[in-house]
Amino acid sequence: MKKEIVVAIDFSDCSINALEHAISIAQKAEADLKMVWVNKGTQERDVTLKDHDQAIAEARKYFEEMVAIYQARMGHNKISYVVREGKVYREIVSQAREDDAFLVVAGTHGSSGFEEFWIGSNAQKIVSASFCPVITIRGGVNIDRNLTKIVVPIDSTPETRQKVPFTALIAKYFNARMHILTLYSTQVDAVRRNVDEYTKQVKEYLKENEIDHQVEAAEADNLTDKTIEYALKVDANLIAIMTEQEKTTKNLWLGAYAQQMVNHSPIPVLSIHSKEYLQSIA
Repeated sequence: MKKEIVVAIDFSDCSINALEHAISIAQKAEADLKMVWVNKGTQERDVTLKDHDQAIAEARKYFEEMVAIYQARMGHNKISYVVREGKVYREIVSQAREDDAFLVVAGTHGSSGFEEFWIGSNAQKIVSASFCPVITIRGGVNIDRNLTKIVVPIDSTPETRQKVPFTALIAKYFNARMHILTLYSTQVDAVRRNVDEYTKQVKEYLKENEIDHQVEAAEADNLTDKTIEYALKVDANLIAIMTEQEKTTKNLWLGAYAQQMVNHSPIPVLSIHSKEYLQSIA
């Protein structure tokens, strides 16, 4: 069965940038790509049927133009679109589930004359609700789409290793180097030994699968800040995280780790749920 990537579209520059990134991955992964626009008009009491139909007609017109532009870059893989009704994050995640997508790509901010869709936390909600990995890209990010360096932070949670196989797959598509960042958030020897052991296991996995990689360790009061700082230092194109990450006092005050990364990272973020989480919502 051919892989498919679902891309959330609101016709803003932000979502078009996300689409461009998704196409670069689709080319390498030999995947089809489906663009999804969600019409929220039916939820507004003052929206007339004419406005509703006009919005959908305009969306389809824009999509047809986009397919004409981007299909040539997809080669023998297909780019298509779908219009859905309802809450943005629910419909994006539902489409991905129906298509058994292997990846969702979404911009985290953006607005256009067409309509504003990313006000609030739609991108965060997509990350939280999605059963498959999600790449989020902040508005204004104009980073090289040819992935060459991927940062993978390793902390003291057993789940931290679960992001490695999918990230390694992406790295292999692009022949990219994985930068393993070993993060110590405490001086407790037992915890630090766990982090070292997880890093060792990750190194062994990458070596067995012939993935180019390097390892660096760092002390971290805040996992988000340290990860972003390191990613900028090595000029990374992507940061791969688990949505459930180690919790430190400072992280708890600032909010969930994944939420911080999605909101603040100037570099695209690949978010992956732990298997335990997926089983709990199945």
